Amino acid sequence: MWTYHPDLLARPVPRYTSYPTAAEFTSTVDGSDLASGLSGVRPNEDISLYLHIPYCREICWYCGCNTGAATKEARLTAYIDRLHDEVDLVAAHRGGRGQVRRIAFGGGSPNAIAQQAFSALLQHVKRAFDCFEPIVSVELDPRGFDEGWASTLADAGVRRASLGVQTFDPAIQAAIGRVQPHEHIGRTVELLRQAGIDSLNFDLMYGLPGQDVASLAGTLEAALAFAPDRLAVFGYAHVPQLIPRQRRIDASRLPGPEQRFQQAAYAYELLLGRDYRAVGFDHFARAEDPLALASAEGRLRRNFQGFTDDAADYVLGLGSSAISALPDRLLQNEKNTGRWHLAVGAGRLPVERGSYRSPDDQARGLIIEQILTRGSADLTPLLDRACYRAPLLDFERRGLLAWEGARIVLTDGALPYARAVAARIDAYRDQSTGRFSNAI
Repeated sequence: MWTYHPDLLARPVPRYTSYPTAAEFTSTVDGSDLASGLSGVRPNEDISLYLHIPYCREICWYCGCNTGAATKEARLTAYIDRLHDEVDLVAAHRGGRGQVRRIAFGGGSPNAIAQQAFSALLQHVKRAFDCFEPIVSVELDPRGFDEGWASTLADAGVRRASLGVQTFDPAIQAAIGRVQPHEHIGRTVELLRQAGIDSLNFDLMYGLPGQDVASLAGTLEAALAFAPDRLAVFGYAHVPQLIPRQRRIDASRLPGPEQRFQQAAYAYELLLGRDYRAVGFDHFARAEDPLALASAEGRLRRNFQGFTDDAADYVLGLGSSAISALPDRLLQNEKNTGRWHLAVGAGRLPVERGSYRSPDDQARGLIIEQILTRGSADLTPLLDRACYRAPLLDFERRGLLAWEGARIVLTDGALPYARAVAARIDAYRDQSTGRFSNAI
């Protein structure tokens, strides 16, 4: 179904979970920029919350998340106590404006903290933000999940969960520092279903050391046997110059670009043949799942959590390194947990980096989001369309996109090139020093 054009995929590109990307963030913003942004929220505006738990019981070598080892209970307790303080701080600046519809816990591994701490934090968030029946989702590590956690999620009314599975191949698990037996994942799925989780996602990866199409096929078949509602199949991004823990991975065993392409294509064709719908370029969902419905109805969005059915234009991040996305600004909290502690303890919103989104940024950001979520976009907001046809000619000549007036439309087989196409709309790519992942 897909034709491999190595020259079009040679340049690493962003995943475009925001525009501008985090590579363009600077230290010219602070907490006052979040406070002023919150003052402009309209009474009925939808707001989503993201709470970052930067700890895991075990650190996987491939992981690029901001996380550390949960080896000291005192450290975890201090972090959660301070997160309660930040909840109060942000809620006060919000001033009752807007309606919190969604709460997401990510990390790291939220189940690295105590069950009671999770329950108390969620209850506090609901009270502080006056939430009414919000959709609550949580990322989970199967290695730290048990009956107690299942009961905690059921009591909290959590209905969406995402499991970090990555691969079922024991040899590849050992090669990336994430050993988790098949039966353990099976038991976790059973407990989650009994707890009332009705939208369960598996995170899987291709491009891992020693992985080929056959081993990926085994992982996909094993995953499908558990009937997840959603699957995300990500390409592993090997950037040890940015993520030191990845130096433990044997780079000589990583699949080459064409092998990665073949693995991505195989996953796409297999999952579509098993009654999953493609959502963007690396997510898949059953037809009745809210994510698939949003895609089919043209409501799909893209933000720091990937492809989503969340329509909120205000996503407030709490916790160290968490990012808040507002219509005209992107604001990231202190990555360093110690400095984050100090800021919140002093009563300051702990914003350390970010970017204001100019009208041009907002126009380009919308076009990039539409390319990735809908496969088409109207370039009229960029005014002089002739200036943008030339950068896209390589894709047009290969039959990967077509023009309908001022609109570009990705053709069948163009999906693996969507991020590369989006990068041609990105005004920062020739300026940024940021380093990104493979286009597929």
